[in-house]
Amino acid sequence: MPALPPVAATAAELGDASSLWRHHDFRRLWAGDTISQFGTQLSQLALPVLAVTVLHAGPQEMGLLTAAETLAFLVVGLPAGAWVDRWPKKRVLIAGDVARAMAFGSIPVAWTLGRLSLGQLYLVALVAGIATVFFDVAYQSYLPAIVRTDQVVDGNAKLQASQSVAQVAGPAAGGALLRVVAAPALIAADAVSYAFSALFVSRIGHTETPPPREGRRPLRVEIGEGLRFVVRNPLLSRITGCTSISCFFSGVLQALFVLYVLQVLGLGAETIGVVWALGAVGGLAGALLSTRIARSVGEGRTIPASALVCGLASLCTPLAAAVSGTVPRTALLTAGTIVFWGCVVVYNVTQVSFRQRLCPPALLGRMNASVRFIVWGVLPIGGLVGGFLGGTIGILPTIWVGAGGQVLAALPVLLSPLSGLRDLPRELDAAGS
Repeated sequence: MPALPPVAATAAELGDASSLWRHHDFRRLWAGDTISQFGTQLSQLALPVLAVTVLHAGPQEMGLLTAAETLAFLVVGLPAGAWVDRWPKKRVLIAGDVARAMAFGSIPVAWTLGRLSLGQLYLVALVAGIATVFFDVAYQSYLPAIVRTDQVVDGNAKLQASQSVAQVAGPAAGGALLRVVAAPALIAADAVSYAFSALFVSRIGHTETPPPREGRRPLRVEIGEGLRFVVRNPLLSRITGCTSISCFFSGVLQALFVLYVLQVLGLGAETIGVVWALGAVGGLAGALLSTRIARSVGEGRTIPASALVCGLASLCTPLAAAVSGTVPRTALLTAGTIVFWGCVVVYNVTQVSFRQRLCPPALLGRMNASVRFIVWGVLPIGGLVGGFLGGTIGILPTIWVGAGGQVLAALPVLLSPLSGLRDLPRELDAAGS
């Protein structure tokens, strides 16, 4: 199962639902992200399949691959936010796309020359992870800069919708293509997608003026401001704690998921693509319904409710081993993934929009980096733990550990004021909530 990543608004706040489609800069940002998302879905399927089927990776090697993919969030996650707040965000986005295009492009070249190795996969994953840290921090900080405040939730929902469509079409196409083409060919397509993403982002007309150098304070001071904003806010700290615990156990699951499906369940690589694609339909539904759900259930209550259902849906992954037959196993795995992704997107749209409207613009990069450091920084640790446990207690017991942990991850928000809140604070006085 994927990680529970990183507040919906009222209908009046959203305004005209089609307004952003007439927004020049948002369209460029949306187009670049959408193209990149389609390519990313191909490589997320192809990279672990390549490691298992071509380079014969075992549990420990898959744990190392997961750790390499996410290590950057732990190592450079915090300073990245302070740096992004100092640099033009558009340049950061373009540089991130170009770096990932070059890194993933090296894999099909090495494979063609017969020089591909697990070491290169680890290096590519590490470089791409570093680029992704800077891209993601700049990306979430850039959206509020190019659209109006009352359009931020609408923008997040549209971006989540396009990502969900990519999650439907990408794995389905990747699973089918893996039957006729090699995994490195799919990774090459991902490299091309990042190049196109850089092209679209380069055409955004919005210009930024970074803070003057003479006004800058020591890096550790600026990093500390971002961390304090997150940990001292009683609502934001609970949301971050929930997501962090979920991501740790997601790292455990992620490290062994491909091995589990291929070796324990006895399903094919194309089945993984189909399961992820059908599961992403739930993500698309979550993106389309997130505002309506938050309006009906309440913004505050939506967060713990969606987190709990995410955890319960994760249990379908190990439960698939308890049934026999390809169709029942695939159906149970798919049902859990549909519900999981639907709730993940509802959770994301709600809490990310809450963060963005709560944080002062000058602090957005550092706030987003602090959240990602706490949340995604545990992924490499979870990946290593998953690889270790998979090699000692076995793949299926480790999958149970990961799924059970996803249920426990909901406790910080379930046992918090969020469960009784209908509306989340809209101002900085949320720190006193």
